[in-house]
Order: sequence, then structure tokens, then C-alpha cells
Amino acid sequence: MEKSDLPEVNGATVEYSVVIPVYRSETSLRELYLRLVKVMEGISKRFEIIFVEDCGEDGSWSIVSELAGSDKRVRCIQLSRNFGQHNALLCGIRAAKGEAIVTIDDDLQHPPEEIPKLLNKLSEGFDVVYGAPQQEQHDFLRNIASQITKITLQGAMGVKIARNVSAFRAFRSHLRVAFNDYQGPFVSIDVLLTWGTKRFAAIPVEHNRRQAGASNYTLAALVTHAFNMMTGFSVLPLQIASLIGIVFTFFGLIVFTYVLVRYFMQGEKVPGFPFLASIISIFSGAQLFALGIIGEYLARMHFRVMQKPSYVVRSCLGHEELRK
Repeated sequence: MEKSDLPEVNGATVEYSVVIPVYRSETSLRELYLRLVKVMEGISKRFEIIFVEDCGEDGSWSIVSELAGSDKRVRCIQLSRNFGQHNALLCGIRAAKGEAIVTIDDDLQHPPEEIPKLLNKLSEGFDVVYGAPQQEQHDFLRNIASQITKITLQGAMGVKIARNVSAFRAFRSHLRVAFNDYQGPFVSIDVLLTWGTKRFAAIPVEHNRRQAGASNYTLAALVTHAFNMMTGFSVLPLQIASLIGIVFTFFGLIVFTYVLVRYFMQGEKVPGFPFLASIISIFSGAQLFALGIIGEYLARMHFRVMQKPSYVVRSCLGHEELRK
């Protein structure tokens, strides 16, 4: 992208956009803003900060509104209800005007001071760079759930870098073209990025403990997110269902062969009810599993047909030029 083609803020082109999904983080937002501004001013004067408030029903919107009123480089978007982190990110990414976009969480676990590392790596010719935590500062169950999510993402993305993904990422804004028209309630930014490139990289970065509050990504939420990725962006569950069907078909043939051999060779019948009940239970379970997987895909097609939106914006605040 040529510099002359970039949008302007205060008469200068926007080089970098920092997108932050905000959810119940009123205690960390001011510090995050101050540290971000200090870091970004050391990189370029031409940057913007976009807060996307995901209807956390605390004082976060008041704080980001105040920041937008005092700093023209800050924009804030409020969603009409809680849509989820990736949906909020999608909203902010589409609103961003920089030639490179950085996404970072609102809880200060990803230090803003590590942003230059991502951008330096991005300048080496990569399209997406992840900040992989040197050591994740979560509890045991959360770490296990994170690993499950990353393994699932690797299947959906089809790239080895998936094991190093995190919410701390930098990428080139032209990748948005690949998913500009995406609609649907189930969003995975990392999968959407693979629609536009395979040039991924990851570098180790610091990962701090959460300073206040508790993570909104519980074990159940991460497992649900992993399942949504599998059924929303991959045919792997259907392939697993097909494989189970094939395995149980061979199992049925083996059982049938066993019954025939025992009858003709030994003149004995296989004991009736326990044997029959166990076989029926096994095959019924496999059939219900396959039907459940098919039902999940049908439900997602149902939501697509209804055109359920990824997010709905309630209000926007920020520099007037950036809202055009």
C-alpha cells in the first residue's frame, strides 16, 4: 500500500492501528492507554487506538469515551450487547485505518512494550506475527484448555504456527479483503486470517499475571470456543464421524463373522440378550454421535440463512475524519 493511499489523521497517514476488545476492564484501561501511547509514539506519530467495548456493563465505556474526548488518536466503539472477544475484534479490525494492525487484550497480561518486537518481525516479510507467551500466567486448568484450543485451531488453520497463536498479534491490513464479506455469529480471527495468507510467524514475548479481576475465558468458554472453531471452520468433525462409522462397520463384520464361526465350527450359539444389548448400545452411541455432529453443522447453516450478525454497533466516538 502506498503512503499516499493511506487514510489521514491530523493531516498524517495512519501507519498503525491498535485494536483492543474491552470487557469489564475499567481498572486497567487508563494504564493500558498510557503505556500504549508511550510505546506507539516511539514507533510512529501516525497511529490510532481503537477500543471496542463489548457491553461489559461496568464503567469501561465511560473511561474509553473520556480517552476519545481527550485524544484524537483514540476511537471507541460500543456494541449493543456482548458478542464475544473475536466478534469485537472483527468489528475493530474492519474499522481500523492503519496499514498494519495490532490486537492486544485489555488486561495488561500482554505488555504493550512488546509491540515493537511484533512490528519488527512483520517488516521481515511476514503477513501475520503472533506474540507467543514465553510462559503463560494462567492456572492449570486454563493452560490445559488453552492447549486444547490451539490443537483444535491447528486443524482448522492447517498451519503449524497455530500452536503459537495468541490474542497478541500484528498483521497487514490488506488481509481484511479475504473476510470483508464474512457474516455469522461464530468468529475466529485466526482462522479468518488464514483465508488471506499462509505467511505466519511467532516470536516469544513476556506474559504477565492478570493485575485485577478474573479472566472471562473459563475452561467451559475455551472448550466451547474450540468446538465452535471445529464445527464452524472445519470439516474435521464430519470426517471423524465418517471414520467412526467405518470402524464400527468393520467391528460389526468381525462380530458377525465370530457368530457364524462359533455356530458352524462348535455348534454353539452366542448367548443372546447380554451380547445383543451390548452391540446395540455400541452402535446406537456411534449413530447418535454422527447425528449430533450433523446437527451442529445444520444449526450453523440455519444461523447463516437467518443472517445473524457477527456484531451490532450501538455508538461510536472518535476523530471525525476517522469515522468517514
